[in-house]
Amino acid sequence: MKPDLAAGQETVEDVCAACHGADGNSTISANPKLAGQHAEYIRKQLQDFTPPEDGKPARRASAVMGAFASSLEPQDIVNVAAYFAAQKLTAPAAASNAELVELGQSIYRGGIAAKGVPACAACHGPAGDGMPAQYPQLRGQFAEYTTAQLVAFRDGARKNNHPMAEIALRMTDPEIKAVADYIAGLRPEGGTPEAKPADAPKPEADKKDEADE
Repeated sequence: MKPDLAAGQETVEDVCAACHGADGNSTISANPKLAGQHAEYIRKQLQDFTPPEDGKPARRASAVMGAFASSLEPQDIVNVAAYFAAQKLTAPAAASNAELVELGQSIYRGGIAAKGVPACAACHGPAGDGMPAQYPQLRGQFAEYTTAQLVAFRDGARKNNHPMAEIALRMTDPEIKAVADYIAGLRPEGGTPEAKPADAPKPEADKKDEADE
């Protein structure tokens, strides 16, 4: 099916925007940012949320998302996925705990060899860009959301990706929290901004630029 971005935008505004933002830049940490996410990944998740007609449980359990996904026709799913993929991640999350950066970076880039945990970068890329049709984009995602998904994989609440469940089973809560926080700070160029307080003062140059506007 060929995606229709205009139709996708209309569906997003009607069904998705309240939780994920009209352009996929969610401002609610429990709801993932979808702007720029690979269309193939979004399609698969919407399909996994949809309960099958034979009465069996959905591959990915969520009462809320199951209801929304069930209301979409196959063409709607294609349209919505393409629309979100075409949006720009303009409000990425940020690393918030400087004490976790070193551990998170170590796990993301090198894994945990002693536990058989592979480097996240091996599949999701050094900058968290992922790979279409295979691995989702992670960079700039809310740490709270990433943490929740890794815990869900580990505890068996999320069952639609066996490799991720196996990996998460080998990770402790502190390790999950650290790598999730590191992922939040990833940027396209692969840089990870140093965690700073939310009210950190702006550089003098920035203040001057604002005064000139």
